[in-house]
Amino acid sequence: MTTHGPVLPIWSCGGCDVPWPCRTRQQELRAEFDGAPIPLALYLGAQLVRASEDLTWVPAGLLHRRFLGWIR
Repeated sequence: MTTHGPVLPIWSCGGCDVPWPCRTRQQELRAEFDGAPIPLALYLGAQLVRASEDLTWVPAGLLHRRFLGWIR
């Protein structure tokens, strides 16, 4: 179990208080979804949709980069 989960509704990291997913959580997610990039993208896409409902003031492009831009 990670301490780097999202704190809702502000979507900050519970472990290091930076925007979620933080670098640590990104590394953990890469390890958890090792060899399964499509399920990782689907999971993060679902989190992006949830976050966009809470973070209505954040431009969509920034949220996209934050949640999906790092998995390339």
